[in-house]
Amino acid sequence: MASGIAQLARVLRAIRSCTKWLSLLVLAFALSYAATDFDRMQSLAQQQYGPKALETVVAWRKLIEESTPLPDNDKLNKVNTFFNRRILFKTDMEVYNQEDYWATPLEFMGHGAGDCEDFVIAKYMTLRILGVPNERLRLIYVRYQSGGATPIAHMVLGYYAQPSEEPVILDNMVSSIRTGSMRPDLSPVYSFNSDGLWVGGAATSSADPTTRLSRWRDVLDRMHRDGL
Repeated sequence: MASGIAQLARVLRAIRSCTKWLSLLVLAFALSYAATDFDRMQSLAQQQYGPKALETVVAWRKLIEESTPLPDNDKLNKVNTFFNRRILFKTDMEVYNQEDYWATPLEFMGHGAGDCEDFVIAKYMTLRILGVPNERLRLIYVRYQSGGATPIAHMVLGYYAQPSEEPVILDNMVSSIRTGSMRPDLSPVYSFNSDGLWVGGAATSSADPTTRLSRWRDVLDRMHRDGL
């Protein structure tokens, strides 16, 4: 009898512990979601870009609502597929008449087009809203080489399940998410997120990205004005 009571007590403690962590998880999701002014973004999409942009932002909001309780792998796939299928690749010169412009997710969805940096920024911010920890995500500047062609500058998003593990790569040029070892066409130059900047394969951050990367600082400011 005594052993049965002790076992029941252990089960109840485990349930309370799980409930506590589940509550914290739900709270984290709620805070990430609440920090985004979706109504403002929808209003700006309609005012600045028109009904098609509004439709995209509404679909993006629905994606977030439906994906919030899912595990990280499912979030990665859904976010990667959403942007790769809905948004066209176009150069900054074609969209903004500038050589190198980093668009906010609203600008990206508003124009319905953008280059690699715009895809990566939109995916990164969406996954952050979905509660994916910042330390698991990095925007990675790479050299992309196809066959014997001259390498070109490119950007992809990396997800690190553990800091010591190789990342999986979200790329607008490849529909499926693949591990870094399956992408020999990519040579990392540096990576960053909102907390740090890593050069090459360095294990520790070497700088504050907002002081070293002016375009990153600028796009963060504009995202805040958009409602992110």
